[in-house]
Amino acid sequence: MTRRRATPLLLLGALIVAFVVAEVVGGGSKQTRRPAPALPTAVLSGRPVTLADLRGRPAIIHFWASWCGPCTKEAPELAQLAGELHGRAALVGVDWSDSAGNARKFIRRHHWDFPILSDHAGTVGNRYDLQGLPSTFVLDARGRIVKRLIGPQTAAGLLADIS
Repeated sequence: MTRRRATPLLLLGALIVAFVVAEVVGGGSKQTRRPAPALPTAVLSGRPVTLADLRGRPAIIHFWASWCGPCTKEAPELAQLAGELHGRAALVGVDWSDSAGNARKFIRRHHWDFPILSDHAGTVGNRYDLQGLPSTFVLDARGRIVKRLIGPQTAAGLLADIS
Protein backbone atom coordinates (compact mmCIF):
# COMPACT_ATOMS: atom_id res chain seq x y z
CA MET A 1 0.00 0.00 0.00
CA THR A 2 1.34 3.42 -0.83
CA ARG A 3 1.95 6.05 1.80
CA ARG A 4 -0.70 8.26 0.25
CA ARG A 5 -3.39 5.55 0.78
CA ALA A 6 -2.15 4.49 4.22
CA THR A 7 -2.30 7.97 5.80
CA PRO A 8 -6.13 8.37 5.69
CA LEU A 9 -6.56 4.82 7.01
CA LEU A 10 -4.17 5.49 9.88
CA LEU A 11 -5.99 8.71 10.73
CA LEU A 12 -9.34 6.92 10.71
CA GLY A 13 -7.93 4.19 12.94
CA ALA A 14 -6.55 6.77 15.35
CA LEU A 15 -9.95 8.50 15.55
CA ILE A 16 -11.70 5.23 16.30
CA VAL A 17 -9.19 4.37 19.03
CA ALA A 18 -9.57 7.87 20.52
CA PHE A 19 -13.35 7.51 20.59
CA VAL A 20 -13.18 4.11 22.31
CA VAL A 21 -10.70 5.39 24.90
CA ALA A 22 -12.90 8.44 25.60
CA GLU A 23 -15.92 6.17 26.16
CA VAL A 24 -14.02 3.88 28.51
CA VAL A 25 -12.41 6.71 30.49
CA GLY A 26 -15.71 8.60 30.67
CA GLY A 27 -17.55 5.58 32.08
CA GLY A 28 -20.12 5.74 29.31
CA SER A 29 -21.20 9.22 30.41
CA LYS A 30 -22.90 11.32 27.80
CA GLN A 31 -23.81 14.97 28.12
CA THR A 32 -27.11 16.10 26.66
CA ARG A 33 -29.46 19.03 27.07
CA ARG A 34 -32.82 17.76 25.93
CA PRO A 35 -36.16 17.64 27.76
CA ALA A 36 -36.63 14.34 29.55
CA PRO A 37 -39.37 12.11 28.10
CA ALA A 38 -42.42 11.48 30.28
CA LEU A 39 -42.06 8.91 33.05
CA PRO A 40 -44.12 5.71 33.21
CA THR A 41 -47.45 5.99 35.00
CA ALA A 42 -47.47 2.49 36.53
CA VAL A 43 -46.19 2.45 40.12
CA LEU A 44 -44.39 -0.53 41.67
CA SER A 45 -43.44 1.10 44.96
CA GLY A 46 -43.95 4.48 46.59
CA ARG A 47 -46.00 7.25 45.07
CA PRO A 48 -46.72 8.19 41.45
CA VAL A 49 -44.21 10.67 40.03
CA THR A 50 -44.38 12.87 36.95
CA LEU A 51 -41.77 15.17 35.44
CA ALA A 52 -43.86 18.12 36.61
CA ASP A 53 -43.51 16.83 40.20
CA LEU A 54 -39.72 16.88 39.82
CA ARG A 55 -39.33 20.43 38.48
CA GLY A 56 -37.58 22.95 40.69
CA ARG A 57 -34.74 20.68 41.81
CA PRO A 58 -32.37 18.20 40.18
CA ALA A 59 -33.57 14.64 39.70
CA ILE A 60 -31.97 11.26 39.13
CA ILE A 61 -33.93 8.83 36.96
CA HIS A 62 -32.51 5.34 37.28
CA PHE A 63 -33.42 2.50 34.87
CA TRP A 64 -32.81 -1.03 36.15
CA ALA A 65 -34.22 -4.60 36.05
CA SER A 66 -34.23 -7.50 38.49
CA TRP A 67 -32.54 -9.75 35.90
CA CYS A 68 -29.61 -7.34 35.45
CA GLY A 69 -26.45 -8.48 37.26
CA PRO A 70 -24.79 -5.02 37.35
CA CYS A 71 -28.09 -3.61 38.71
CA THR A 72 -27.88 -6.02 41.65
CA LYS A 73 -24.29 -4.96 42.32
CA GLU A 74 -25.30 -1.29 42.24
CA ALA A 75 -28.50 -1.64 44.35
CA PRO A 76 -26.88 -0.90 47.75
CA GLU A 77 -25.42 2.32 46.35
CA LEU A 78 -28.90 3.53 45.38
CA ALA A 79 -30.29 2.68 48.82
CA GLN A 80 -27.44 4.70 50.32
CA LEU A 81 -28.01 7.57 47.89
CA ALA A 82 -31.71 7.78 48.79
CA GLY A 83 -30.72 8.26 52.43
CA GLU A 84 -28.14 10.93 51.63
CA LEU A 85 -30.11 13.19 49.27
CA HIS A 86 -31.91 15.10 52.07
CA GLY A 87 -34.13 16.93 49.55
CA ARG A 88 -31.22 18.09 47.35
CA ALA A 89 -32.60 16.07 44.45
CA ALA A 90 -35.30 13.53 43.71
CA LEU A 91 -34.49 9.89 43.02
CA VAL A 92 -36.88 7.83 40.89
CA GLY A 93 -36.32 4.25 39.82
CA VAL A 94 -37.76 2.82 36.62
CA ASP A 95 -37.95 -0.96 36.32
CA TRP A 96 -37.45 -1.72 32.62
CA SER A 97 -38.78 -4.75 30.71
CA ASP A 98 -39.25 -6.84 33.82
CA SER A 99 -42.02 -8.71 35.61
CA ALA A 100 -43.74 -6.84 38.43
CA GLY A 101 -43.31 -9.77 40.84
CA ASN A 102 -39.55 -10.04 40.32
CA ALA A 103 -39.18 -6.26 40.50
CA ARG A 104 -41.05 -6.05 43.83
CA LYS A 105 -38.86 -8.82 45.31
CA PHE A 106 -35.76 -6.89 44.17
CA ILE A 107 -37.07 -3.65 45.73
CA ARG A 108 -37.77 -5.38 49.07
CA ARG A 109 -34.45 -7.28 49.09
CA HIS A 110 -32.48 -4.05 48.58
CA HIS A 111 -34.60 -1.92 50.94
CA TRP A 112 -35.32 0.75 48.36
CA ASP A 113 -37.65 3.41 49.74
CA PHE A 114 -37.78 5.83 46.83
CA PRO A 115 -40.50 5.86 44.14
CA ILE A 116 -40.21 3.01 41.65
CA LEU A 117 -42.18 3.11 38.40
CA SER A 118 -42.70 0.26 35.95
CA ASP A 119 -41.82 0.35 32.26
CA HIS A 120 -42.92 -3.24 31.68
CA ALA A 121 -43.15 -2.89 27.88
CA GLY A 122 -39.90 -0.91 27.64
CA THR A 123 -41.45 2.00 25.73
CA VAL A 124 -40.32 4.74 28.10
CA GLY A 125 -36.79 3.37 28.18
CA ASN A 126 -36.77 3.42 24.40
CA ARG A 127 -37.73 7.12 24.47
CA TYR A 128 -34.79 7.72 26.80
CA ASP A 129 -32.61 5.85 24.28
CA LEU A 130 -31.40 3.24 26.75
CA GLN A 131 -28.16 1.64 25.68
CA GLY A 132 -27.79 -0.82 28.52
CA LEU A 133 -28.68 -1.39 32.14
CA PRO A 134 -28.29 0.11 34.56
CA SER A 135 -28.70 3.56 33.04
CA THR A 136 -29.01 6.75 35.04
CA PHE A 137 -30.18 10.13 33.81
CA VAL A 138 -29.45 13.32 35.72
CA LEU A 139 -32.05 16.04 35.17
CA ASP A 140 -31.65 19.70 35.95
CA ALA A 141 -34.31 21.70 37.81
CA ARG A 142 -36.06 22.41 34.50
CA GLY A 143 -36.49 18.73 33.62
CA ARG A 144 -33.74 18.56 31.00
CA ILE A 145 -31.36 15.63 30.76
CA VAL A 146 -27.92 16.99 31.57
CA LYS A 147 -26.08 13.69 31.92
CA ARG A 148 -26.54 10.06 30.97
CA LEU A 149 -24.54 7.45 32.86
CA ILE A 150 -24.33 3.89 31.63
CA GLY A 151 -23.36 1.11 34.02
CA PRO A 152 -23.23 0.86 37.80
CA GLN A 153 -22.79 4.12 39.71
CA THR A 154 -21.82 4.98 43.28
CA ALA A 155 -23.76 7.11 45.73
CA ALA A 156 -20.79 9.49 46.00
CA GLY A 157 -20.53 9.83 42.22
CA LEU A 158 -24.23 10.56 41.82
CA LEU A 159 -24.15 13.11 44.63
CA ALA A 160 -21.31 14.86 42.83
CA ASP A 161 -23.31 14.82 39.58
CA ILE A 162 -26.17 16.82 41.14
CA SER A 163 -23.91 19.38 42.82
